[in-house]
Amino acid sequence: MPEWNDRERAALVALLKTRPDGLTWPEVAAEVADTRSAQAIWDKHQSPDLFTENTSTDALTEALDDVHRWQQADFRFLTFMDREYPQQLLEVHQFPPVLFTQGVLRQHELGVSVVGSRSASEFGIRNAGELARLLAKVDITVISGLAAGIDTTAHTSALESGRRTVAVIGTGINQYYPSSNASLQKAIARDGLVISQFWPDSPPSKSSFPLRNATMSAYGRATIVVEAGEQSGARIQARLAVAHGRPVVLMDAVVRGTNWGAKLRGQPGVLVANSPQEAVEHIEKIVYDDGQVSDLLAKVPS
Repeated sequence: MPEWNDRERAALVALLKTRPDGLTWPEVAAEVADTRSAQAIWDKHQSPDLFTENTSTDALTEALDDVHRWQQADFRFLTFMDREYPQQLLEVHQFPPVLFTQGVLRQHELGVSVVGSRSASEFGIRNAGELARLLAKVDITVISGLAAGIDTTAHTSALESGRRTVAVIGTGINQYYPSSNASLQKAIARDGLVISQFWPDSPPSKSSFPLRNATMSAYGRATIVVEAGEQSGARIQARLAVAHGRPVVLMDAVVRGTNWGAKLRGQPGVLVANSPQEAVEHIEKIVYDDGQVSDLLAKVPS
């Protein structure tokens, strides 16, 4: 098996950037995972005619320059073939082939996503803050998406509790979105972890946030939806979590206030909570009564 080194990382980056033969990112990742060599997949998809040779070489050279530059930056660059890549992400089909992180990356992180509407009500904001504080008390990392509203409150409350929080963002690691959360993102990078699956300078886009939701769902042990509308991104994450086999806790207001929440109720792995305390009780049963979690906890650094 070829050694996974910077040239292999560069070949993966080149594949993702050029998408030869129209390959999607999941298709690129699947082919590389199968052969254990991005270089072999790159060579496989290159046209043999002389006119594309320089283009091929240039793409690889540019990708290698990117890898070396990222390794010297104030963030960390990982591919899904690297040993430090979070293993829980590999459990889902939509795992990101590359990650950029700031802060301390922990293997086997015991965390739960707290998500909801950007235009949250005062009631939703109070519930999000209480949820984050209660999760912090039982040593569960609060994961969220750094959006306005519920996400911001969850992150802030975790930090104010002196506990760890993880932000899975929908932009490149060098971007701050919304701009009003720049200082919060920096605080999370200092005291927790910021994760991005996009090229470092990528701006927000319509497609980036659903992709972020898939990664957030996969990274955590479960998802709590605090408050959401019919078209909320939290709806996407709830459905993805169910598809991933990750438990979902819906606050009662979500079930009563949305058609999608009502339809999710009763599905395997979906629970309903009438209060933050009840939601965290559900989560404790999920993460501490699951026989697999005892093995994970033994690996979490103290």
